[in-house]
Amino acid sequence: MNTFGTIYTLTSFGESHGVGIGGVIDGMPSGIDVDMDFIQKELNRRKPGQSSIVTPRKEDDKVEFFSGIFEGKTTGTSIGFVVYNSNQHSSDYDNIKDVYRPSHADFTYNSKYGIRDYRGGGRSSARETIARCVAGALAKLALRKYNIEIYGYTSQVGDIFLNKSYNDIDFSKIESNSVRCPDMETAQKMENLIKEVQSDGDTIGGVVSCVIKNVPVGLGEPVFGKLNSSLAAAMLSINAAKGFELGMGFEGVGKRGSEMNDVFYCTGDKVHTRTNNSGGIQGGLSNGEDIYFKTAFKPVATLLKDIETINKENENIVVKAKGRHDPCVLPRAVPIVEAMAAMVILDNILLDRSRRNF
Repeated sequence: MNTFGTIYTLTSFGESHGVGIGGVIDGMPSGIDVDMDFIQKELNRRKPGQSSIVTPRKEDDKVEFFSGIFEGKTTGTSIGFVVYNSNQHSSDYDNIKDVYRPSHADFTYNSKYGIRDYRGGGRSSARETIARCVAGALAKLALRKYNIEIYGYTSQVGDIFLNKSYNDIDFSKIESNSVRCPDMETAQKMENLIKEVQSDGDTIGGVVSCVIKNVPVGLGEPVFGKLNSSLAAAMLSINAAKGFELGMGFEGVGKRGSEMNDVFYCTGDKVHTRTNNSGGIQGGLSNGEDIYFKTAFKPVATLLKDIETINKENENIVVKAKGRHDPCVLPRAVPIVEAMAAMVILDNILLDRSRRNF
């Protein structure tokens, strides 16, 4: 399945060591101003080579649009685009051509399809997320009409946590450091830990938190199209994502209903809740409060050290990866989380408009 969404959809294509990564976007409303500088900025946040704690691979990641945009505005027709690959070192993967790397898609892809592109993982590579960032950037431009803002940030690396409520965070500081943690002291500790595991040829995981502000009431579809399930599916489709938590999440299971319930109150004709333990979604529909959630990412599976595994002949072997790899996926995962969130929200706004009384 290479298509995401119901009305606002992205069909992506391409492999990490192929000609390029691209996509076709359908359902984009017409008349949206296309800010190319903004789109490129979003791609730059995802691309490799940004700092010493991400892969040193250098890619321009310049998007080229083929259709759906005219005189700086969307036309309402399908938007085709591509980002050409320019810095592949395919020979770095020759030594794992017939090897199943632990915790990679090598074994599962080969078992399912009988063939796999071993160069960087092919279709299973995180480079596929370029297409998501393009579609997410366009979705963000459309969401400006609703004043919807989306902020992702690194809230945990290994055992280092950002112990602050999102209400106490200055989102303008997210891009002030290479980890994308909006607290400088915590960010420095996270960066030090990433560099430590990197020097050992190892990797580390963590958590990306995300806040969506100014969401209208009623987004989501009962029963199987709940907004929370759509967000969960979107986040868990990202490479290395292993967990999703909305609002209080797992922390809430230790509390009583009297502690967890979000009490309603009114200011004029506006309905609010005194707390937001639900994370802005109740009954699968947005309630007008901030939506906030967390996505857990495992440590990157590629280790620059000797590891035990098997080959296609089911022989026990030892292999050491070559090439340029991230010691921690978190910094580059932040814009991907935002992109997927933007796509889900825009898709649900378009769905909501089709459900309301005329």
